[in-house]
Amino acid sequence: MSKEPLQITRRLYDYILDVGFRDDPLLAALRAETAKLPNAMMQIAPEQGQFMALLAQLTGARCALEIGTFTGYSSLSVARALPADGKLICCDISKEYTDVARRYWAKAGIADKIDLRLGPALETLADLSRSSAGTFDLAFIDADKTNYPKYYEAVLNLLRPGGAVLIDNVLWGGDVADPKAKDEETTVLRDLNLRIAADERVDHCLLPIADGLTIARKR
Repeated sequence: MSKEPLQITRRLYDYILDVGFRDDPLLAALRAETAKLPNAMMQIAPEQGQFMALLAQLTGARCALEIGTFTGYSSLSVARALPADGKLICCDISKEYTDVARRYWAKAGIADKIDLRLGPALETLADLSRSSAGTFDLAFIDADKTNYPKYYEAVLNLLRPGGAVLIDNVLWGGDVADPKAKDEETTVLRDLNLRIAADERVDHCLLPIADGLTIARKR
């Protein structure tokens, strides 16, 4: 039976976290530390981190890529889900924020799984394309929105057939559905959503998790 779309109220969201999210002291500590920072809103939602970790486990990912690391919540979630010989390459430009991430990677005992590359992500991706095209199992894009189309193309080149890319913030607070919202970031995200929907190179799904998460599987 068809029903109206579910409205996620604060009470319902708290319920989702109560029964659908398993927290632990390390994740809680990282969220608490990040909450004190000026750009705390850049951290992914806890249920999103858990979903990404589960996806890594379900797909048997061994080689993963992250564009935009911040204080490390997504990388901590995914790297812990990788097998002992798994590897996660993280791209970011901030030493200050990723120094926080490094501390938590060390506390989790996963620092040896992570290869942090500081510098413009497009340059890192170009380097990887020359040596590792078609080898990554899983990728996550959560960086500057105006470069999302370039990141998407670069990631598709790096993924193996059957590999998946996750793209964060694709609903952008709902602005992508508002024709009156015409700022650059909203326009880029709106256009990318349409582009992926028509992209025959991938199978995809847009999920209303947190600020919107697209999963695209390379054919």
